[in-house]
Amino acid sequence: MRSYEQSRARLAEAKRSLAGGVASTLRGSMKPTPLYAESASGVIVKDVDGNEYIDYLLAYGPLILGHAHPEFNARIGRALAKGITYGLQHDGEIELARRLTEVLPCADKVALSGSGTEAVMLALRLARAYTGKRKIVRFHGHYHGWSDSIFTSFPSPDMMQKATAAAADSVPPGTKGQSEFSLKDIILLPWNEPETLEATLREHAGDIAAVISEPVMCNSGCILPLPGYLEKMRELTRELGIVLILDEVITGFRLGPGGAHGRFGIMPDLVTVGKALGGGIALSAVAGRQDIFALIDSEQVSHLGTLNGNGVATAAGLAVLDLMTKDGGAVYRKMEDHAIRLASGIRCLFAKHGLAGVVNQIGPVFHMMFIDADKVTHFDTFQKRDAARYAKFAELMLDEGVLVRPNGLWYVSSVHEAEHAEATLAAVDRVFARLTEGK
Repeated sequence: MRSYEQSRARLAEAKRSLAGGVASTLRGSMKPTPLYAESASGVIVKDVDGNEYIDYLLAYGPLILGHAHPEFNARIGRALAKGITYGLQHDGEIELARRLTEVLPCADKVALSGSGTEAVMLALRLARAYTGKRKIVRFHGHYHGWSDSIFTSFPSPDMMQKATAAAADSVPPGTKGQSEFSLKDIILLPWNEPETLEATLREHAGDIAAVISEPVMCNSGCILPLPGYLEKMRELTRELGIVLILDEVITGFRLGPGGAHGRFGIMPDLVTVGKALGGGIALSAVAGRQDIFALIDSEQVSHLGTLNGNGVATAAGLAVLDLMTKDGGAVYRKMEDHAIRLASGIRCLFAKHGLAGVVNQIGPVFHMMFIDADKVTHFDTFQKRDAARYAKFAELMLDEGVLVRPNGLWYVSSVHEAEHAEATLAAVDRVFARLTEGK
């Protein structure tokens, strides 16, 4: 049994001056205690108690290159030496914007920002300005950041389901403190239901500015779109004059250089990217159609942010793009093979130990859940999973030296190797044995 006493002590100290004791609310849900890191390299994280872990949390997604990647760090160091940010323009902005328009199929132009939340805010603003309409269609279980105008109740073990109640005919807010009017323009629908989507869009087309969707439901079960669903979404939005926004903050540069829309052959009007793009440095972007971005060109839509496009962020984005597209993007095949090996191995271990479970996987990301179902293709089915049992699984995996997110979402990096998969599956085997023994 590992000791976490130093992490517990740090948390107690943090709570005296840091609200909640953690810098982002969802980190406080980790059991037996939120961990404090001392250092990390490659896929190994070391905490302040001296425990080491194979990392599949990857800082909640950004670390597609793993920790402290030597070439990435060298390029960041060179950028730091030239000055972090200027409040002026520089060549890095031009180069990164150009590269993004080259690799993202839908991108005529881009706008740079610092977080996925900010990117979504800008995409929604552009859609409303472009169409002259105000309502936004979004879907149950999708996550588009925590701004008041889009953050709805998000039932997840590490979001702790502390949203306030809403009236039966309104959209439930994601947290206390949101304005009672902040979600008045949101239409909340079930995902993967084309008939419901079509009926809603046709009925309210005159009011709907945009449909925003994760192309893969990564935050809730890694649920794939049913065959033809995204195509239907694209067809309807184009017909009805509605902007289609694909939120690829997770899938962008993770499912391939062109993200999910490149992989699936879907051309949204706008796409938001982040997380992996910065490799651990705060960086996001909106990309899409020239005629929509003309609203920024003409200064009809303001795009603001003191640190947008700073030298360190653009250097990070360029480093990620260079390293991930090297040798024809061979690293993407490696990551996907690793994820397939883990997902298949976990499925076999479910069967070995007589446990009911599902693993949904695409590219180097998968969601593991304890659930009595053959497959999970809809959010309402995903909600029937045993979230408490998975949280206990994640806690026991820490004792085995494997760090996973308590909600079931796993990320694979470019530096995970075969030996890490072998060690991880052996740990899962031991933890499943403990769960079935009731220990």
